[in-house]
Amino acid sequence: MKKLLRLIPIIACIGVAKAEPIRVLIVDGFSNHDWRLTTKQIKSFIEPTGLFEVSVSTAPETAKAEGWDEWRPDFAAYDVVIQNCNNINRGPSWPEEVKADFEKYVAGGGGVFAWHSANNSFADWDEYSKMLGIGYRKKDAGWAIRVEDDGSLVRIPPGEGLNTAHGPRIDTLVKRLGDHPIHAGFPREWKTPDIEVYFYPRGPAENIEILSYGYDPKTKLNWPLEWVVEYGKGRVYSSTFGHSWKGEESPERMRCIGMRTAAIRALQWLAKREVDYPLPEDFPTAEKVSVAPVP
Repeated sequence: MKKLLRLIPIIACIGVAKAEPIRVLIVDGFSNHDWRLTTKQIKSFIEPTGLFEVSVSTAPETAKAEGWDEWRPDFAAYDVVIQNCNNINRGPSWPEEVKADFEKYVAGGGGVFAWHSANNSFADWDEYSKMLGIGYRKKDAGWAIRVEDDGSLVRIPPGEGLNTAHGPRIDTLVKRLGDHPIHAGFPREWKTPDIEVYFYPRGPAENIEILSYGYDPKTKLNWPLEWVVEYGKGRVYSSTFGHSWKGEESPERMRCIGMRTAAIRALQWLAKREVDYPLPEDFPTAEKVSVAPVP
């Protein structure tokens, strides 16, 4: 009997053991957006959940910058990489060794969250474009995907239509497609504030699943807002949420409860963990946005 009693506390401890935190690496260093502020804003809402252990690796700004030859992030040490670099209208992408390591990491089962403008980046890197599926590209770069009102998808051939672009940022009704684990329990429609709806997002569009879409007043058509891609054994999540310009310390779009919930759950899914982050009581509705208070 005494031996049994000694075992009870041990069994109890095993029963309540917490899962290891998801190891997240944010890679930043250059962008036409405010990458420093974006990294700060991401950390501000994912770290307090207690679900993640977050590190940051900052790339040198150009190939001539100090540290370029030494910068080698250890992607394999992390469950998920949040990609927060954008080289649109600027110099080289990452060093060739880093690109090769990144491809190996994702193909081998790593997770990638392409944060907002990261789907503008690295247009000359074919494997990266395959990871994105679709992104901010010229009209000859690949297939575009739009969404009909009934939720069916229309694939637009390379060269047809327009370059990827967006109109003014607007409050947008997010409409779910399917029943992906990231969106479990979400309403079929919910409103998010002041976002960009990319029209004619383009790319190889292989192994892709569109998760949600929104209406663009300029083209008067529906376009993807969130999508996921399988790349080898790895997973990639992209969205047009999360835009952050210089000086916008706490914009509503970065405090949107819907965006934050989707991002946290996406990180769980990318890490191949159970997607169990609870739906907040103040989740937005189809009629009303819901934002966290200014910190």
